[in-house]
Amino acid sequence: MSEDQLRAWMESNRLNWGDRTAIHLRNRTGFYPIDRVRAGDDAFGECEDTELGDVAGKRIVHLQCHFGLDTIRLARRGAIVTGLDFSTVAIAAARALAAELGVPALFVEGNVYDAPALLDAQYDVAFVTWGSIIWLPDIRRWAQIVAGLLAPAGWLYLAEGHPSTLALDEVDGRLVPFRPWRTPASAPFVYDDDTTYTDDPTPLTHTRSYEWCHPLSEIVGG
Repeated sequence: MSEDQLRAWMESNRLNWGDRTAIHLRNRTGFYPIDRVRAGDDAFGECEDTELGDVAGKRIVHLQCHFGLDTIRLARRGAIVTGLDFSTVAIAAARALAAELGVPALFVEGNVYDAPALLDAQYDVAFVTWGSIIWLPDIRRWAQIVAGLLAPAGWLYLAEGHPSTLALDEVDGRLVPFRPWRTPASAPFVYDDDTTYTDDPTPLTHTRSYEWCHPLSEIVGG
């Protein structure tokens, strides 16, 4: 697999996420708690709220931050936070929302694999959650980048679904294997979905996307 091929796949994903972001911001199905955040809410899910602890004063980098809802929540909890995402549409929306709400969060546009060149600070926490690592063709390289972003004693907070669920599908009330449990960087899953995952029927213009499944041994053990 060439670097050009990899970049082409990720560019396809970037355009796909630009379409998704515009739909997510309209939020016709209420999938995202945008109104709650506008009203001052800084709560995550039970998992994150139980595990994350006090972040006041901590330097946090939120990787693959989408349009910044969780970045804003972290800033409201007193963190000094930077959000990074590769979607031009998402970063523009995140900056606009933070400005609207008067929240001092910084947003940087760029691919997570380019983070060392884009971010000039070291962080106490790298924050990555829900549906992020399936977009990573090379999780070992990603982990090395995350490690390089962290200050001494810094740590990664990763909240994700178990990778085995990506290999299963529900058929007649049963969970059955329907795709490989691991995808090498050179052989991603290819999708042409007409709509995004929020049940909004608005069609996507850029339907093609690429995903990679990483087994738990690679996620935890590297």
